[in-house]
This record gives sequence, C-alpha cells and structure tokens, in this order.
Amino acid sequence: MSQMKISRPKPPLVPLGTLIGHELRSGKVEKPHVKYGQAALAKKGEDYFLIKPDCQRIPGDPSTSFSVFAIFDGHNGISAAIFAKENLLDNVLSAIPPAVSRDEWLQALPRALVAGFVKTDIEFQQKGETSGTTVTFVVIDGWTITVASVGDSRCILDTQGGVVSLLTVDHRLEENVEERERVTASGGEVGRLNIFGGNEVGPLRCWPGGLCLSRSIGDTDVGEFIVPIPHVKQVKLSNAGGRLIIASDGIWDALSSDLAAKSCRGLSAVLAAKLVVKEALRSRGLKDDTTCLVVDIIPSDNPILPPTPKKKQSFLGSLFFTKKSQNGTNKATSKLSAVGAVEELFEEGSAMLDERLGKNFPPNQNSGSYRCAVCQVNQPPADNVTANSGPLFLPASQPWEGPYLCPTCQKKKDAMEGKKASKPATAAA
Repeated sequence: MSQMKISRPKPPLVPLGTLIGHELRSGKVEKPHVKYGQAALAKKGEDYFLIKPDCQRIPGDPSTSFSVFAIFDGHNGISAAIFAKENLLDNVLSAIPPAVSRDEWLQALPRALVAGFVKTDIEFQQKGETSGTTVTFVVIDGWTITVASVGDSRCILDTQGGVVSLLTVDHRLEENVEERERVTASGGEVGRLNIFGGNEVGPLRCWPGGLCLSRSIGDTDVGEFIVPIPHVKQVKLSNAGGRLIIASDGIWDALSSDLAAKSCRGLSAVLAAKLVVKEALRSRGLKDDTTCLVVDIIPSDNPILPPTPKKKQSFLGSLFFTKKSQNGTNKATSKLSAVGAVEELFEEGSAMLDERLGKNFPPNQNSGSYRCAVCQVNQPPADNVTANSGPLFLPASQPWEGPYLCPTCQKKKDAMEGKKASKPATAAA
C-alpha cells in the first residue's frame, strides 16, 4: 500500500503570550491538577530526586504556582548529585528577571535553565570534588512543560492519543554522533577501554577521564569538554492532559520508552511509578540504581488519567505531536492545541553557551554595571566580557553585545569550547 501524503497549509506563528492570553480570556482552560508518584531501588545509592509541587513565581500568590520534578543520577560518588539537588532550582530562578508576567517567565525559562546548570557546575567544581551527576529537570506551569537535561536520565510524555514522545536527548557517547564530534573538536578523545593485549571493551568513553557521557554537572577531574549545558525542550499540552515518566538509566537500560508507558497506563501515578520499577527489575535485574517519578497532568475534573488504547503510532498519530520551532529564538505555537495534541514551543540542544544565552542582557541602569548572564553577579563594565566577542575586551567606544559574562564564567566558556588545555584526569568515572 502506498503511503498517503496530506498537504496542509502552515498557519502563521502566534507568540506564546498571545496563546496564553486567549486561554485566560476564554475562561475555558483551567489550571490542571498535578499528581505524582515515586519509586526506587538502590544498587550503589547514587540516585537522588527532587519533588517540589508547591513553588510560586510570586511568593504568597497561589495563582502563580508551578511544580518542579528532577532526577540526579550521580557517578564517582554522591556529592555532585546532592549539590545539584540543593542548589540548581535556586540558580535557575535567579536567572529569570523579576516582576515579569507569566508568559514572559515561561519564555525566559529555557535560557534561565542553561544559566542555572552552568552556574551550578561552576560552583560545584570550585569545591574541588570529583564526582558528577546527570540531571533531568522538569518544570510544570499549567499545561506548559519545560524539560532540561544532561546525561542519560530520560523524561517521556504519554498523551491521551497513545503517542509516547521523548522530551530529552541522551548524551551517551555510544549513541550520540554529534556529541562525539563535539568532544573531539574540543580537544577530547573518544574510544573504548583498552585492556591487556590491545583489545577494546565496553562502551565508548571520552579521554581523559573515561566518562561515558558527554554532558554532566561536576566531573572536575575530567576535561572541560564534558559540558553542563542542557538540552531544553518546552511543550504545551492540550486540556486532555498527559503523563510524564522521569527516570534514571536504571529504568531505560531495561525498558523502552513505549514499554514503560504502556506498562502503567490506567493506574494512579503512585502505583504507576512502582510498576515501572518492578518491570525494570523483572526485565534486567537490579544492576544499577533505579529511580522513577511519574507525574500526571490532568484536568481538574478528572481524578486520574483514563487508560489509553494500546495501539501503534500511525501516520495520523504522528500529527498528535506537532513541532513549531527548533531554534534558540523561542518562536511559539501557531494555534491552541486540539484535544490530545501537544504543541512544541521550544527546543535547543547546542553546547555553545553564547547561542543559548542570547544577546538581550542590558546593563543595570541604576548602577551602570553589567550583570553576568550565568552567575547573575553585577560587574563594572571594565571587568566584563561579552560571550560573542571572544576572550578579548571590547574598546569603550564599541557598544556591547551580550550576553555578558564575568571573568570566571568567561573562563568556563572558553574551557568548554577547547580554548585552553583541559584539566588532567586521575580516575575513570
């Protein structure tokens, strides 16, 4: 049977703020309930998770509430995972301008996540400890989901249409060709572990250090080409809702995304998380820390997500997830999503810091100083560097083009791009 092709005219793009304004004025879209469950089995004790369902953009105003869920899968110790759990959220929020509207807050969030991840990495590396951690960090505000990730923990979305969508990108060198090319271009080497006799064994690793991942927070003893800059994806659900499954690689090494989603449909989030861990254990045994968060985003009048028919994705099914933008400018969706559909608002995975931060970081008008786009510290103009200008200072007569980085953050940026020798490694992670 020949494949049927349907040609549809592309509707014009509409800003995210306009979308949200339409919804609020119509009064038809209420804020969803967020219900969650968690389950875990420990092998090494290096998995940590964060559940904060009661955050507020404006303290004391429940109408500005949002939720945060995250998994931190540590390696070579637990220090980085604990540090990221305790500091990452505050670092992200500090990078969002104060006194902004909800749509401005959501538009600023992808860039703030990049700044927060890099700041957390810099602060942890200053402690001189050598552990590292993957991070999958999820922010839910109404029907909008924003996911930032480094490493190989994963977040999937199961919608009422029965389509399972991956909201993260795995940064395993074995599976990610682009990351292998980036690491080697930045001065690292990629290869397998050599044993006696010259035989190569195990997964691809980057050297020095021997890490299987190309992005993480921490890993002070590994080259700076292992970067903390996250892949970020932002989507908007329809008011039919959906389910997120956020889990460490102990789950995904045992179960495919489709199998994990199908195995727990029709169950509450609490039971679903337990069942996913049970299925992973039954499939592979307990070979790694295994942590799972299940988050249901559901209409306020539904106590639980209804079961979704188990069927393969078809051509029509592919229409349930419609992509509207894949660049750093955060162009928004074209229309309100239909029942069961997911609108993609933003996606960017570049490891280049200047591409991720943008240029609109104005000086502090009150003090005449510049605020670093990463650490948010005000600096005199003479002490600042623009990420788009390289390591040299601009002359006073030439206007600045942001983002502005303090000397410490500029040094980090240069190191990540291979502009200085990486730190020598002492142990494989």
